[in-house]
Amino acid sequence: EAELASPEHHLETAPQQAATKPSPPGQAGPSQALLARLLGETLQLRAKRTDLQRTDGQRQWLLELHQGKTVLASWPAVSGTPQSQNLDRNWSPGNGAPLPPGDYTLGPPELWGSDIWITLSPLFANSRSGLGIHHCNPGSGCLCLPDRSSLLALTAWMQEVNIKRLRVLN
Repeated sequence: EAELASPEHHLETAPQQAATKPSPPGQAGPSQALLARLLGETLQLRAKRTDLQRTDGQRQWLLELHQGKTVLASWPAVSGTPQSQNLDRNWSPGNGAPLPPGDYTLGPPELWGSDIWITLSPLFANSRSGLGIHHCNPGSGCLCLPDRSSLLALTAWMQEVNIKRLRVLN
Protein backbone atom coordinates (compact mmCIF):
# COMPACT_ATOMS: atom_id res chain seq x y z
CA GLU A 1 0.00 0.00 0.00
CA ALA A 2 1.56 3.26 -1.10
CA GLU A 3 2.00 5.88 1.57
CA LEU A 4 1.82 9.62 1.06
CA ALA A 5 4.04 12.06 2.91
CA SER A 6 2.51 13.22 6.16
CA PRO A 7 0.96 16.72 6.09
CA GLU A 8 3.75 18.05 8.30
CA HIS A 9 6.31 17.13 5.64
CA HIS A 10 5.18 20.05 3.47
CA LEU A 11 5.55 22.70 6.16
CA GLU A 12 8.63 24.86 6.43
CA THR A 13 8.17 25.27 10.18
CA ALA A 14 7.61 21.59 10.99
CA PRO A 15 10.08 19.97 13.36
CA GLN A 16 12.31 17.30 11.82
CA GLN A 17 10.73 14.45 13.77
CA ALA A 18 7.24 15.28 12.40
CA ALA A 19 8.32 14.12 8.93
CA THR A 20 8.94 10.59 10.24
CA LYS A 21 5.50 10.22 11.86
CA PRO A 22 3.80 7.17 10.33
CA SER A 23 0.88 7.81 8.01
CA PRO A 24 -2.61 6.82 9.16
CA PRO A 25 -3.72 3.38 7.90
CA GLY A 26 -6.07 4.71 5.20
CA GLN A 27 -3.91 7.55 3.94
CA ALA A 28 -3.65 6.28 0.36
CA GLY A 29 -7.26 5.05 0.30
CA PRO A 30 -9.15 2.09 1.73
CA SER A 31 -7.52 -1.32 1.66
CA GLN A 32 -9.61 -4.49 1.71
CA ALA A 33 -8.28 -5.35 5.18
CA LEU A 34 -9.15 -1.92 6.55
CA LEU A 35 -12.61 -2.00 4.97
CA ALA A 36 -13.26 -5.42 6.54
CA ARG A 37 -12.23 -4.05 9.95
CA LEU A 38 -14.52 -1.02 9.54
CA LEU A 39 -17.58 -2.92 8.32
CA GLY A 40 -20.67 -1.29 9.84
CA GLU A 41 -18.69 1.49 11.53
CA THR A 42 -19.63 5.16 11.13
CA LEU A 43 -16.96 7.36 9.57
CA GLN A 44 -16.77 11.15 9.71
CA LEU A 45 -14.98 13.53 7.38
CA ARG A 46 -13.77 16.69 9.12
CA ALA A 47 -11.81 19.74 8.02
CA LYS A 48 -10.01 22.11 10.34
CA ARG A 49 -7.77 25.12 10.03
CA THR A 50 -4.46 24.88 11.81
CA ASP A 51 -2.24 27.65 13.15
CA LEU A 52 0.51 26.69 10.70
CA GLN A 53 1.36 28.68 7.62
CA ARG A 54 2.79 27.03 4.54
CA THR A 55 5.86 28.40 2.77
CA ASP A 56 3.62 29.88 0.03
CA GLY A 57 1.68 31.96 2.59
CA GLN A 58 -1.38 29.72 2.66
CA ARG A 59 -2.87 28.75 6.01
CA GLN A 60 -2.61 24.99 6.48
CA TRP A 61 -5.81 22.97 6.85
CA LEU A 62 -6.24 19.27 7.52
CA LEU A 63 -8.95 17.13 5.99
CA GLU A 64 -9.32 14.07 8.20
CA LEU A 65 -11.31 10.88 8.00
CA HIS A 66 -12.24 9.56 11.45
CA GLN A 67 -13.74 6.41 12.86
CA GLY A 68 -14.54 7.52 16.39
CA LYS A 69 -11.30 8.95 17.78
CA THR A 70 -9.14 7.05 15.30
CA VAL A 71 -7.77 9.05 12.36
CA LEU A 72 -7.88 6.82 9.28
CA ALA A 73 -6.46 9.43 6.88
CA SER A 74 -5.21 13.00 7.15
CA TRP A 75 -4.65 15.10 4.05
CA PRO A 76 -3.13 18.59 3.93
CA ALA A 77 -5.46 21.18 2.43
CA VAL A 78 -5.95 24.92 2.03
CA SER A 79 -9.01 27.13 1.88
CA GLY A 80 -9.03 30.78 0.97
CA THR A 81 -6.17 32.85 -0.34
CA PRO A 82 -3.46 34.22 1.98
CA GLN A 83 -5.09 37.67 1.71
CA SER A 84 -8.64 36.46 2.43
CA GLN A 85 -8.11 34.58 5.70
CA ASN A 86 -9.85 37.23 7.84
CA LEU A 87 -12.74 38.07 5.49
CA ASP A 88 -16.37 37.19 6.22
CA ARG A 89 -16.54 33.43 5.59
CA ASN A 90 -20.36 33.40 5.19
CA TRP A 91 -20.58 36.10 2.52
CA SER A 92 -20.20 35.93 -1.21
CA PRO A 93 -19.77 36.64 -4.11
CA GLY A 94 -16.21 35.72 -4.77
CA ASN A 95 -14.33 37.10 -1.79
CA GLY A 96 -12.22 33.91 -1.72
CA ALA A 97 -12.55 33.52 2.06
CA PRO A 98 -12.00 30.11 3.66
CA LEU A 99 -14.94 27.77 4.10
CA PRO A 100 -17.14 28.73 7.06
CA PRO A 101 -17.54 26.27 9.90
CA GLY A 102 -20.55 23.98 9.76
CA ASP A 103 -21.91 20.86 8.13
CA TYR A 104 -21.96 20.27 4.38
CA THR A 105 -23.36 17.56 2.15
CA LEU A 106 -20.93 16.09 -0.35
CA GLY A 107 -21.91 15.53 -3.94
CA PRO A 108 -20.49 12.50 -5.72
CA PRO A 109 -16.97 12.88 -7.14
CA GLU A 110 -17.27 13.92 -10.77
CA LEU A 111 -14.86 14.62 -13.58
CA TRP A 112 -13.96 18.30 -13.87
CA GLY A 113 -11.85 18.72 -16.98
CA SER A 114 -8.86 16.49 -16.29
CA ASP A 115 -9.50 16.67 -12.55
CA ILE A 116 -12.13 15.70 -9.96
CA TRP A 117 -14.75 17.94 -8.34
CA ILE A 118 -16.77 17.17 -5.18
CA THR A 119 -19.61 19.64 -4.61
CA LEU A 120 -20.04 21.04 -1.10
CA SER A 121 -23.54 22.20 -0.14
CA PRO A 122 -23.75 24.05 3.19
CA LEU A 123 -26.46 22.87 5.59
CA PHE A 124 -26.66 26.33 7.19
CA ALA A 125 -27.63 29.82 6.04
CA ASN A 126 -25.03 31.76 4.05
CA SER A 127 -24.65 33.33 0.63
CA ARG A 128 -21.74 31.16 -0.57
CA SER A 129 -22.08 29.13 -3.74
CA GLY A 130 -19.92 27.13 -6.12
CA LEU A 131 -18.10 25.43 -3.25
CA GLY A 132 -16.27 22.16 -3.64
CA ILE A 133 -13.31 19.99 -2.84
CA HIS A 134 -10.81 19.78 -5.67
CA HIS A 135 -7.13 19.69 -6.53
CA CYS A 136 -5.66 23.16 -6.66
CA ASN A 137 -2.75 25.21 -5.48
CA PRO A 138 -2.87 28.01 -4.54
CA GLY A 139 -6.21 27.82 -2.79
CA SER A 140 -9.48 29.60 -3.31
CA GLY A 141 -12.70 29.71 -1.28
CA CYS A 142 -13.11 25.96 -1.76
CA LEU A 143 -11.33 23.20 0.11
CA CYS A 144 -8.26 22.56 -1.99
CA LEU A 145 -6.08 19.48 -1.85
CA PRO A 146 -2.68 20.52 -3.24
CA ASP A 147 -1.72 16.89 -3.83
CA ARG A 148 -3.74 15.04 -6.50
CA SER A 149 -3.04 11.66 -4.88
CA SER A 150 -4.84 12.94 -1.75
CA LEU A 151 -7.91 13.77 -3.83
CA LEU A 152 -7.81 10.32 -5.40
CA ALA A 153 -7.57 8.69 -1.94
CA LEU A 154 -10.52 10.77 -0.68
CA THR A 155 -12.54 9.81 -3.76
CA ALA A 156 -11.79 6.12 -3.17
CA TRP A 157 -12.96 6.42 0.44
CA MET A 158 -16.15 8.22 -0.63
CA GLN A 159 -16.97 5.52 -3.15
CA GLU A 160 -16.19 2.58 -0.84
CA VAL A 161 -17.96 3.73 2.34
CA ASN A 162 -20.52 6.21 0.97
CA ILE A 163 -19.30 9.35 2.76
CA LYS A 164 -21.97 12.05 2.32
CA ARG A 165 -21.06 14.74 4.87
CA LEU A 166 -18.21 17.05 5.80
CA ARG A 167 -17.94 19.01 9.02
CA VAL A 168 -15.75 22.11 8.98
CA LEU A 169 -14.74 22.54 12.61
CA ASN A 170 -13.28 26.05 12.76
